[in-house]
Order: sequence, then C-alpha cells, then structure tokens
Amino acid sequence: MDERMITGELQDEDTEVEYSLRPTMLNQYIGQSKVKENLSIFIQAAKMRNEPLDHVLLYGPPGLGKTTLAAIIANEMGVQFRSTSGPVIERAGDLAAILSSLEPGDVLFIDEIHRLPRAVEEVLYPAMEDFFLDIVIGTGPSARSVRVDLPPFTLVGATTRAGLLSAPLRDRFGVLSRLEYYETKDLCAIIERTAEIFDTNITKEAAMEVAKRSRGTPRIANRLLKRIRDISQVREEKEVSLDTVSISLKMLQVDDAGLDHIDHKFLKGIIEGFNGGPVGLETISATIGEESQTIEDVYEPYLLQIGFLQRTPRGRIVTPQAYNHFGIPQVPEK
Repeated sequence: MDERMITGELQDEDTEVEYSLRPTMLNQYIGQSKVKENLSIFIQAAKMRNEPLDHVLLYGPPGLGKTTLAAIIANEMGVQFRSTSGPVIERAGDLAAILSSLEPGDVLFIDEIHRLPRAVEEVLYPAMEDFFLDIVIGTGPSARSVRVDLPPFTLVGATTRAGLLSAPLRDRFGVLSRLEYYETKDLCAIIERTAEIFDTNITKEAAMEVAKRSRGTPRIANRLLKRIRDISQVREEKEVSLDTVSISLKMLQVDDAGLDHIDHKFLKGIIEGFNGGPVGLETISATIGEESQTIEDVYEPYLLQIGFLQRTPRGRIVTPQAYNHFGIPQVPEK
C-alpha cells in the first residue's frame, strides 16, 4: 500500500511524537464527550467501592484515541498500565505470563484484541470472569490442569473491527464504548494544543483548515501539523498562516474534503470503470491493486462517514456527493 499522510493507522514516525502529545487525565482529553462522561462515572463508582473498574472494550476507526483512553483509565484509577497487542500473544503461556505479573487493580491493555488466537481467547474467559487461569502442564496421558489465582484486574481491549470479536469475549466486557470521528471544533482545539506543545504559533483560521481536512482523526491532524510546521518554518513565519496550510496540503495531496490521491484512485476507479457501481469488493480490489481487507479497514470508513460511498447488497456505489466533489457529471443508468 502507498504511504499515506492521512491514514489513521499508526506509523513509525508517529510513535515518539504521539507519546509526548497524549493527555494523561480525562479532563485533558478533548472530544468523545459521551465516552468520557460514562467512563468518569464508572471510574468514580469503582473507586468508591475500592474495586477494579469493570472490563472495558473501546472500538472504532484507528487514530481516535483508544490507547490514550486506556492509559487515562489507569491514571484515573491510580494503578499501573500494562500494554500488549493481540498478534503478540501467540500462546496461552504468553498470556499467563502477562496476567500472573499483574498487581491488584492493574489495567491490562490489549490492542487489536480481535486478533487474539482462539486458544488464547479461551484461556482469557475465566481470567476475566473469575480471576483465575487453568493451565495445562504436559501432554498426552500425563497432562494435568493447574489452577492459578490472579489478582483482580481491569482488561481494556481495543479494536477497529468489533464485528470480528467472538460473542463470548464481547459479552465479558462490562463497559462498551464506541469512539466516533471527531467534530471539526474538537480537532481544532487538539491542533491548537499540539501547536502549543510544539512551541509553534498558529492562527485560528489555519488550525480550523487543518481540522477540516483531518478526516475527523486526531492522529492525522497531528501528523499534518508536523509537516505544515516544517513548511511554515522554512517560510520564516512567526505563526502558521492559512496560506501556508493551503500550500502545504496541496503539496501533501490532501484536498478540501480530506481525501488524498489514494481515495481519488479508489473512487474514480469505481466511477470510470463501473459507472459509479454497484461493484463488488473483490472486483475493486483487483482493479486498483489493493487488498480487499485494506479497502474495508482503511479506505472505506471515512468515505462512508462523509457520504461519498455506499455499501449495498449488490456492491459499492459512489454517491452524487462524490461526483460533485470531483466535478464529474453523473451518467444516468440505461
């Protein structure tokens, strides 16, 4: 897949910067007001009962702050934060080693929890429900089961594909929170906060323009701001101007709707090759040379959100809004 400035997926260059930008408490976290409100109440109640917070599932598109929220939960509860991911935990023994090292009340964060192997997932069920592990030692007739008691803990799972979670695993989470794409005003506030951390001045109009083109995603907004800051510095500006934002985003091939050259290739591929659809996912995949899962996970969510694309039983359809965006007349079906 081509490198994209505006993907919500974490990239190597994001890691160090993201850690420095992440808020540490709920009152510093911008946006997602309903999720914050609910978590605040549940955290407060758990602390009043002197109990760990119930297990939490955070789901939604990448780059919206699931990892940040998980760390905030640990900070608010005053406990340690341990982090891992589904693909890393290959065997039941890997999970047992992590769980048995937890202190009472700790938060264990598992990113991409939908990618846990089934055998590992089944070991997780009693750990989540009753705080114990059943570990099988040995093989064949000499195999025996050993019960290991665990301290009470909070599991925070994160996924971009909640539909891939098995029902038994999903049902063991007491708190389910969906993170939505951010409103422009919230993204603008995030950009202004990031600029302050970067020791960079930015006009309100410039921050708003970056926000409008950031696809509702803080990670993209911060990544764009990094590059815009570079260009502003070379232009010897005292503050990032709207003019510099416009020049920078044109250089980065991000248009007024936050679409880049890959979105253009995808949508125009359907318009020019299939008269706007409907067309099947596998056909699109073969036509534009991208994996179908990448199309579903990375390209489509935002295009569906802004109404440029529709999924129907017959396939994908490009909407009149997308035709208008590209200035292409829509040819009526015969």
